[in-house]
Amino acid sequence: MFYHLMHKPLEAALPQLLLKCLERDWKVVVQTGSEERCNALDSHLWTFSDDSFLPHGTKTDGYAEHQPIYLTAEQDNPNEADVRFLVDRAEPPALGGYKRAIYMFDGNDEAALAEARLRWKEAKSEGFDIAYWQQTSSGGWEKKA
Repeated sequence: MFYHLMHKPLEAALPQLLLKCLERDWKVVVQTGSEERCNALDSHLWTFSDDSFLPHGTKTDGYAEHQPIYLTAEQDNPNEADVRFLVDRAEPPALGGYKRAIYMFDGNDEAALAEARLRWKEAKSEGFDIAYWQQTSSGGWEKKA
């Protein structure tokens, strides 16, 4: 699945999608493009809402196999996640073993758009069922393909 961020940043959109995964009892791994971004998301997910947080961890927390959401800048999957999020142009590992792979990209960044198009072509050529969702001005999602 491709999620095209247009109006709200990753920090606003990602927590909502992660909550939906947890509601379905899916384990998640979020792969970032850099260790710095991984650390920033780690801090953000504890404080993104005044009345909620997302239980998660990173390799520095230990017990990776028990984390419902695992954040990494690598291609690992120590919590045996059902869903893999790829953000900030992270290089995807083999995606065949996941229930869902979600590629989120910034529509205001030309390089990110070009890379998303490449990932789309790769996924299509590998035979994946693919879908494209574009962010609405209210922060919701509209299916475009």
